[in-house]
Amino acid sequence: MLKKALIVIDYTYDFVATDGKLTCGAPGQAIEGTITSLIEQFMKEQDVVVFANDLHFEQDPYHPETVLFPPHNIIGTPGRDLYGMVKDAYEQYKDQVISFDKTRYSAFAGTNLDILLRARNISEVVLVGVCTDICVLHTAVDAYNLGYTITVPKDGVASFNVAGHNWALQHFQTTLGAKIL
Repeated sequence: MLKKALIVIDYTYDFVATDGKLTCGAPGQAIEGTITSLIEQFMKEQDVVVFANDLHFEQDPYHPETVLFPPHNIIGTPGRDLYGMVKDAYEQYKDQVISFDKTRYSAFAGTNLDILLRARNISEVVLVGVCTDICVLHTAVDAYNLGYTITVPKDGVASFNVAGHNWALQHFQTTLGAKIL
């Protein structure tokens, strides 16, 4: 039986909290309920839930994001903690979900996510989190290239860039064949 996986991307304090280091602010906070409801639904239906969280090191001269963005999601800082109700849901189900660190935009880049999903007969990924036009987008492109069916709940993704957010939603649908809910 083919199943689907919910992939929660970068829903951390630094990306969502008002005082986060690279925050989406209110748009990121507004999707908290949708993400939490989806986690609950997936757990109830015994589908797979994955948490993929950004990991950086202070002033890493070898990471390209060091020159592109302010320091964020630095190892050992509270900025890497999951945010709000999503953190609570993770704590409730942490023994039943997949959770890993990622060091690039895509949850697939340099990780064993594809192997983990294929071992569980996953054919569809549902992508939620932040930022729509950065990490969610790059994860979606890799999922497409790996042959996964993609669904993106519009109320489950956000960005600090409204134009980029809207462009990414259109790109998911028109270029990657994703279902936008």
